[in-house]
Amino acid sequence: MATIKEVAAKTGLSPTTVSRVINNHPYVDDSKRKKVLQAMQELGYVPNSSARRLRGQKTNTIAVIISRIVNPFFSHLVDAMERIAGEKGYQLILCDSRLNKDRELAHLELLKAKQVDGIILASLQNDWEAIEPFTKYGPVICCNEYDIKAQMPVIRCDQQYGGYIGTKHLIEKGHTKIAYAGGADRIQLTLDRKTGFLKALKEHGLTLPEEWMFPSFYGIEDGKNIFQRIYAMEDRPTAIFAGGDEVAAGIIQEAKRFHCRVPDELAVVGFDNQPIADLIDPGITTIEQPMKLMGTRAMEMMVDMIKNKKKVTYKKEILPLQLVVRQST
Repeated sequence: MATIKEVAAKTGLSPTTVSRVINNHPYVDDSKRKKVLQAMQELGYVPNSSARRLRGQKTNTIAVIISRIVNPFFSHLVDAMERIAGEKGYQLILCDSRLNKDRELAHLELLKAKQVDGIILASLQNDWEAIEPFTKYGPVICCNEYDIKAQMPVIRCDQQYGGYIGTKHLIEKGHTKIAYAGGADRIQLTLDRKTGFLKALKEHGLTLPEEWMFPSFYGIEDGKNIFQRIYAMEDRPTAIFAGGDEVAAGIIQEAKRFHCRVPDELAVVGFDNQPIADLIDPGITTIEQPMKLMGTRAMEMMVDMIKNKKKVTYKKEILPLQLVVRQST
């Protein structure tokens, strides 16, 4: 949280002048007052008097931190959360970390400043050591993404199992040359999916050449780029496990542009079972995550912890995944 000294440094004014503005002193130049108020807003400064006044009071507001607001997965997840929050008399504010650790920590400051009653982390950029200090200011729950070391409530799916069943499906379809596209390994969720993928390959004596590995890919344009790289290879994979339906859709769209037949020449498996998986032609075989159930359970737990002031340190709920077979395989 910002200090008076930091506000003073940003404005070029003295701490005394900043203090006078904060305390509504009448003899402060309007231009200086405006400059201080703007700096306070930009730095997220909360005056001690306001913090003391807010301490112990409820805001009836819950923050949800996501990583990419353009990802449809989060819209379905947050919609389920908002429904439950509204029924319980709470409102949501949506915070986008943009896959940035510092932005995520800045959003967590809302809890420290008593501007929200609790925070749901639907994405997770920092490790438990960075998150843990904020838990003493109010409830923090992980939903979707997670840190296996974190001693905090978690609502998630078995991502390793998801990676395994999607890959096993491709193998059962006769594929032995399977590529992989996923997020960054520093994120436990994507690392677990890859672990499941590699487990299925190992069970059947298959290997993954380095050039068939596409890490840190998330959207439709990424999928198009992946297909172009595959198409340029002399030794091409005949199937790909994509760590998201957006990436899978991009691969299929670009394959059609190059007259590459899906699934005859390239089979594609996605992840999440977003609406796009059933709308695109051919439909995407994917791993269905219960997005609505995940969001509902996370919000129910959060409201329960706020209302009953439960000091829950760790409660894990693992929700079911299932393979949804469509025309892309």
